[in-house]
Amino acid sequence: MILQTARLILRPFAESDLELMGELMANEEFMRFSMGPMTRQQTAAFLQKVIRWNHAGLPSQFAVIERETGTLIGYCGFLHQEVDGAKEIEIGYRLHPDFWNRGLATEAARAVRDHAFRDLQLERVISLIHSDNHASCRVTEKNGMTIEKRTTFRGFPTIVFSMNQQSWQRQARSAACRSMNSSAKAR
Repeated sequence: MILQTARLILRPFAESDLELMGELMANEEFMRFSMGPMTRQQTAAFLQKVIRWNHAGLPSQFAVIERETGTLIGYCGFLHQEVDGAKEIEIGYRLHPDFWNRGLATEAARAVRDHAFRDLQLERVISLIHSDNHASCRVTEKNGMTIEKRTTFRGFPTIVFSMNQQSWQRQARSAACRSMNSSAKAR
């Protein structure tokens, strides 16, 4: 499955992405609010895991490609997590710092959220955000997710944002109505 937005292409990862992903995952700013930079070997293990998920038909991560340049700028997609004893599917994302503050994370996460509910028919998704990561909190809020709780995840203070299928459908209907009203006014 390939997802497309106005400025991005989200495609499944391939083994050939290791070199660029290795550079991204070694970047301290890219890996801020996580367990820290990864070695090439750790990045290879991460890629193998998400490629296996994809081949098994499980929700997985996408390589985020800037449409204009064809450059791999990060990842966005699904991570299989256990949070406070419950199995969850997380929408997680990271972009190279050169691509921050342009709305690209919001655009990518929105495409993945819509894919989760429209195509995969998931009942619920979450996002796990470090409590100091205010930019990611804004991304999840712009995409209609709400704070469910605060917890500790992998040793970090974490805000759990969530959205369910019913909330997404309400939001999608509301957006469709706004779009129809805007079109009618433009005539």
